[in-house]
Amino acid sequence: METIPLPSYKECIDILVKAGCDKGVIEHSKAVTELAVKMGSLCGANIRLIEVGALLHDIGRSRTHTIRHAVEGAEILKELKLPPEVIHIVERHIGAGIPKEDTKKLGLPHKDYIPETLEEKIVAHADNLIGGARREKVESALKKWRIEGLEDGARRIENLHNELCKLCGIDIDEIK
Repeated sequence: METIPLPSYKECIDILVKAGCDKGVIEHSKAVTELAVKMGSLCGANIRLIEVGALLHDIGRSRTHTIRHAVEGAEILKELKLPPEVIHIVERHIGAGIPKEDTKKLGLPHKDYIPETLEEKIVAHADNLIGGARREKVESALKKWRIEGLEDGARRIENLHNELCKLCGIDIDEIK
């Protein structure tokens, strides 16, 4: 499949608007991008890929606000012929990933949605730490998941947090 080059920041915002994302989704995406780029800078990740992936991570919310937004977002980006690396960030950003064995009960296509690359992990975790457009500490994010009875997801978020803290050489909660 032929792909287009990575779009600029402005082009990503235009893509979100054209897809029908509301202002709240766009502001959230900008906040996730800001944190993800800071994390990526500390971890030696591909900043351009993080920027594009983080800006577009919730594009599927133009179609649904369910967990399927990741799958819908990946479909939108495939239609737009964006690179597979961006599509994977969008598809795998939900929580700290969803293992294949949990997909059926969630109504998702049967495959793994676990972030694999450093850039996928950074965007997924930055998304976990932004509520609306506000920064949260990991304990706050974990508390929300546990209140919902999603202990496995909370454990994956906590493990991802610890992994990224080690890779970045800083407690992610300390990044301003």
